[in-house]
Amino acid sequence: MILFAAIAAAPARAGQGNGQGNGQGNDKQNGQENRQDKAQGKEQGNGQGNGQGDQQEQVDTEHLFGFSEGAETGQKGEQEVVLDTVTRIGKRRTGPGPSAFRVLDTKLSYQFDPTDGFSIELGVFGDLRRVRNIADLDDKAFGTFDGVSVELKHQFLHASAEQPVGLALELRPRFARVLPVEGNGANVFDMESVLQLDVQVVPERLWYGANVSFEPAAGRRRGSAEGFRSSTFLVSQSLVGRIAENTFLGPEIRYLRGYDGTFLNRLQSEALTLGPAFHHRFTKKSWLTLAYAGQVWGRDTDRAYARRAFGLSQFDRHALRVKVGVEF
Repeated sequence: MILFAAIAAAPARAGQGNGQGNGQGNDKQNGQENRQDKAQGKEQGNGQGNGQGDQQEQVDTEHLFGFSEGAETGQKGEQEVVLDTVTRIGKRRTGPGPSAFRVLDTKLSYQFDPTDGFSIELGVFGDLRRVRNIADLDDKAFGTFDGVSVELKHQFLHASAEQPVGLALELRPRFARVLPVEGNGANVFDMESVLQLDVQVVPERLWYGANVSFEPAAGRRRGSAEGFRSSTFLVSQSLVGRIAENTFLGPEIRYLRGYDGTFLNRLQSEALTLGPAFHHRFTKKSWLTLAYAGQVWGRDTDRAYARRAFGLSQFDRHALRVKVGVEF
């Protein structure tokens, strides 16, 4: 307003000296423009600072959902080491006497992100098991190296406050040396494909995660000419809420179907599992994920077990996952 008044009054004061009036008007105009430029710069700086702060504080959903996996990947140059152990307990026993089925599947992996939205993970596996008096399985107790894997993950959508949906596809080729159920030695190649979705239902408070997985496997048992063919289809869903600043908890449900044949040929078992998923961040770079999955329904197609509860030919009665990681 002062600037406009000064400009409007300048002709009336022309007799007092056009040079002086123009000089004062230009000084005032320049001063106001400088103040406006500074204000705009401050607003832009605050906006950029807040955006960066929001991005830094955004929850990483990759390991948030228990057995399921979120769509997030790291930024270019980030690295991560993860120790992931799944304990599988419980099969259908045969005959009287004590029985046991306990298998620890452990993976040690190194993950790096060559570009934004794309990660590569290299893993080595170990198998430790004890089987006694279980239907269709030989008694055994051993621990051994169980192969290697490469996991390639591409994120199509990155969730944010404006766009709450994350979407990614992960391919997991793996070479295994032990059959997952029988525990016999084999040379098996499998390729799991996982579509991963997560949604910020309530920003910074509640997240929904879902996975759809198809895993064909083919190989040969060592020491014989007998081939091995199987495939698994899985759908999982989880709803996790923030219960403390760095702690998250919620239920997870999974539906699994196990087949004889690499392309979902002959159904052998199906199972529905339910359990809690827990995630805690000790620091910005270290975290822990715990999850339990227990069968609440299932069935086997084998006529010998048609009237028995649960789908235990291909799946387990209980599963516990413990996963810890460090980012750098």
